[in-house]
Order: sequence, then C-alpha cells, then structure tokens
Amino acid sequence: MEHKQLKPFPKEFLWGGATSAFQVEGAWNEDGKGISVMDEQVPDDGDTDFRVAIDHYHRYKEDIALFAELGLKAYRFSISWPRIFPNGNDVAPNELGLKHYDDVIDECLKYGIEPLVTIFHFEMPSHLNKVYGGWKSRQIIDDFDRYARTLFKRYGDRVKYWLTNNEGNTRIVFGGPMLGNDIKNDQERFQMGHHMTVAQAKVMISCHELLPDAKIGSAPSNTIIYPASTNPIDVLAARDYDLLRSSMTLDPLYKGYYPKALWTFWEARGLEPTVTDEDICLFRQAKPDFLAFNYYGGHTIQYYKEGDAPYEAPKELIEKHNVSQSFLKKIAREKQVGIGQEVVNPCIKQGEYRINDPVGLRLTLRDLYEKYNLPLIITECGCASTEELTADGKVHDDYRIEYLKEHLLECQKAISEGVELFGFCPWTVIDVISAKEGFKKRYGFIFVDRTDTDLKELKRYKKDSFYWYQKVIKTNGNNLVK
Repeated sequence: MEHKQLKPFPKEFLWGGATSAFQVEGAWNEDGKGISVMDEQVPDDGDTDFRVAIDHYHRYKEDIALFAELGLKAYRFSISWPRIFPNGNDVAPNELGLKHYDDVIDECLKYGIEPLVTIFHFEMPSHLNKVYGGWKSRQIIDDFDRYARTLFKRYGDRVKYWLTNNEGNTRIVFGGPMLGNDIKNDQERFQMGHHMTVAQAKVMISCHELLPDAKIGSAPSNTIIYPASTNPIDVLAARDYDLLRSSMTLDPLYKGYYPKALWTFWEARGLEPTVTDEDICLFRQAKPDFLAFNYYGGHTIQYYKEGDAPYEAPKELIEKHNVSQSFLKKIAREKQVGIGQEVVNPCIKQGEYRINDPVGLRLTLRDLYEKYNLPLIITECGCASTEELTADGKVHDDYRIEYLKEHLLECQKAISEGVELFGFCPWTVIDVISAKEGFKKRYGFIFVDRTDTDLKELKRYKKDSFYWYQKVIKTNGNNLVK
C-alpha cells in the first residue's frame, strides 16, 4: 500500500531502549547473587565474559540519568533470576537482590521513565540446570512461577508492563548454550520448549491474579518469512518454517493450542512433546494483554529435503551483497530437516552483524497483528557495528541513524494501516556485551569505553545517534519524514 499521508505515532507512544541484566550489570557474584548459565559462558569470538559487562550494577544511576537526558519514555531491562533466588528455588529470596531492582525501578520513575521488566532473559540459575536440567523438567514450571510471583508482589505497585520470556522461541528452534543444557535430541528440545511455554502461561495467570491492572506478554524473536523463490515448494517451506519459528510458542499462549500442521509433522517423527490436560487449561487461561517482539530482519527460506546437503551461498552473491561471515555462520545453523533452510536474499541489504530489512518490519507488524489481534510493542530492533572513539571522544554512527530511521518509517506506515503499535525499544540504549561477539559488536546510543581485554575506565560517551534519537522522541517521531 502507498500512503498519501501517514498517521502520527500515538500520543503516549513508549519511545524506549533495551538491555538485559547479564549483558550490562556485571557484579556477577556480589550481594548474594547465584551463578547463572550465562556466567559460565564465554562469547564465541571474544576473550571476555559477563562478569563485569559495563558495570551497570554499580553505575545504574549514572546510566539512567543519561537515559533521561536522551528522553526515554520507557526502559526495557531484565531481572536476573539468580540475583533474586541464588539457586533458583531457595526457601527465601535474596533481599539484597530485591533491593537492587527496587532502586533501579525507583530511579527510572524519578525521571518519568516507564519500567518494562523482562522476567527471564537467558539467565537460568546454574543450580537448577545441574539439579534437573532447567527447562527439561516440569519442575521448572512451578519454580519459574514462584520466582515471577515474588517479582509481582515486590514491584507490582510500580511496574505496569511485564515480559515473560525473551526469545524463548529461537532458543528452542536453534538450541545452543543459552539454554544451559546438553540437548540429546530434537524431541527433548521441543519438550523443553513446551515447558517454557506452559511456564509463561502460568506466570501470565499469576500476574492477572496478583496485579489486575498490570499488562503482560511474551517477547519472542519474530520476523516475516520469505520464500526463496516462486516455486510452490519454497512458499510452503516458508510457511512451515514460520509455524516452527513463531507459532510453536505463540499459538499456545495466544490461541490456546499448537498449530495442527506442525503437530502432525512432529507426530510422524516422534518429536511431539508430552502435553497434559492441565497444560491446555493453562494455555486457555493465560490471556496475554499484548505481544512484544524482537526484530532483526526477515528470513528467506528454501525447501530443505531430508538427506540433502546444506545450503552454501554462492561466492559471487556473498561478494556482491557484502554478506558477513557472522551471517553465513547463522544461516548454516538455521535449517530444519524436512522443512526449510535459510538462504541469502539478494533483495535485502546485508552488512556487518546485521540485515537491513525495514519493509520486513512492517510486514512482521501486520502479520502478527492480523494473527493475534493484540497491541504490539517492539522490544528489540538495532544496528550493530564495530566502533571506536575518535580522538575528540565522538562516535559518528550515521549508519545507525539511517537504519533506525528507515525502520521507524515502516512502523509509522504499519500504524497508518491499522496496526496497534504502542512502543519501540531499540537494542540497545547503551553498549552492552554481545552474547556471542563480546565488545566487538556494539548497538548503543551511548558508547562504553572498554574492549574485550581492557576495562579502561568504562567511561560513557554519547554517539551522534544519541542526539538524533533524542529529537525523534521530543517530536514524537514527527521529524522522521522531514
């Protein structure tokens, strides 16, 4: 659709920014915090770890003051489960951990910044992983609910928006160390996904019980899925892949049941999870209030027949479109036997650490709104790059400004087409340690001066994009088309 005139962003639009606890806090073993599976990880391509990160735990007042100067209306952050329950299932919560997030929330509210709290962002307590395998066991459902109820009771008087689980869908589809488990087979992986989804449903019910005025939703990683060609088998593969990547976790929570086609695919291969009548009741009672999602560009899928060799991008395509090695590694992982495999799309701009696909965001917004008919908020969308300070302490990130401008314009078009979008939280408001590439990969509006091997003074610097986003917020996005 073409638009003669775009509708403005809603008057109370939540212009925000996002981080996660393990990527900013540091203080990994202070004030009674337990060990998470992320504390045990080292980024693939870096020599650093998450033990210091950007020291936000000690510098949150300085950072939130910068967020206020930026003009944020909302700050999306996560709470570290083992900071509240060091072992995940302790008899009593850790008061020092609870107090820390009291302080963070109060500091946000002091500046009129709405806290958007993520209950789980990869930080499985290591103890639960060792005792019963984390998401492998049904015990995790009750332990996760108890943890969430503790947060609701402590912070519910000040926190209106809650997110249950960050990107649980992609963790289940692709596996990896963020799950904190050695996955033996695909059936076990999908069973873990089922436990994760049931746990979210139970937490949603608890939230509505304890905080009737609060709003809660899931925060998966979502994107539109393109077919690699006009061949009907690729179109079918793209739809099947969407069932696995998106609908597998969203349909139970937002519709009350698993997609039928996906379930029959599982059954034929003995991959279906064990589902109880109680689980179905929880799905139907969950009733989320909104859907949050993270977006990093569309995926393009070609049919992947069982027994076929994995896809390899042609050399000329890689060179012509500047396809990064990190992206090639990613698509090598993203194949599901008998359904599809991601391939390089020559119509989408590739770049260092990123896919630039703003129209795909508009498509994703429309697709999710049409499927689930609930308000949407974008909880991650960002432009990563390797960056260094200039001699005078600047970072000239015009590429980030252009990237976010293009994506926000497509958001405005989606709003003009009837999508109920109430917030946008770029990943990230401040540089964080990447979950895989350390400090080589930066997203923030605020530069943190450290490297993977040298902490330096962890001094903060405003990038050019800081001043651009500040103006976007101040004008409620009215400057985007000027």
